[in-house]
Amino acid sequence: MSAKDRLHPGYSAVEMAKSPYARFFRPEMAPLPAHVREAILTGPVAPELTPGLEAAPALVSARDWQTGTALSFCPDGEVRVFDRTEMPNVTPAMWDWWFAWHGSEALRYKLWHPRAHVDVGWKDGRGDLEHYVGRTSHVVEYIGSTRLSGAIRFVAPSSLGIDETALEASGAVAICARIGPADMPLEAGWLLHHIRPVPGGSEMRSYFWLGGRHLASRSGGAFSSGLLRRTAKLFPKATSVPAVELLVHCAQEMNHLAGILPDVYEAFGPGGKK
Repeated sequence: MSAKDRLHPGYSAVEMAKSPYARFFRPEMAPLPAHVREAILTGPVAPELTPGLEAAPALVSARDWQTGTALSFCPDGEVRVFDRTEMPNVTPAMWDWWFAWHGSEALRYKLWHPRAHVDVGWKDGRGDLEHYVGRTSHVVEYIGSTRLSGAIRFVAPSSLGIDETALEASGAVAICARIGPADMPLEAGWLLHHIRPVPGGSEMRSYFWLGGRHLASRSGGAFSSGLLRRTAKLFPKATSVPAVELLVHCAQEMNHLAGILPDVYEAFGPGGKK
């Protein structure tokens, strides 16, 4: 199948008939959790209620998470989007495995969000490996009705000041990345998914810090005038619509994958049945 043929959300009839992953493809998606709907109805909250990137170590080490599902806008244009996902029967190790496994094939990536995920591939051109830290994933997905091509550069948790020894001792996983558009040499923000074990499964806290002070040239140099103009179009002004669309997307994909991940892991994970 050519790359052009697969650039669509979901599975085609041919893919359903031939893909080894088709039995895990679920086109139906559950309603948004009540706490996500409440956050959308509440609207943006004060930035002081959504800690900044520098608080990542404290957010990961906290015994009692005080920061819930919310979105906020900072005076410099930074957008913060936070979400919580409850994941019965899921372990943090499953999510750690998933982030290495799914990025090699579009038909794996589409399992995650059957209505919005289109394509995926590793920038290094390599396929299945057992790690994702230090690699960049190129994704094509819809956020709301806008199709985006993104670059997700996974970094070690220590890059955000997180104590990896303590993290491992707690049984938790922290997935950290620099994110930006795939077609521009721009770092647009950060993401952190913290998955910790709880009775009966796991709980994930997702944090996005985007725009504002987090905008940077991917090369580390100064912005060119052309890149500055394109950046201004990409982040013209913090508005509630893109932030809400990101929150909805995150809530949908994390809850959806949590429902199928134990079975996918059993089939394709370490020692899986294939």
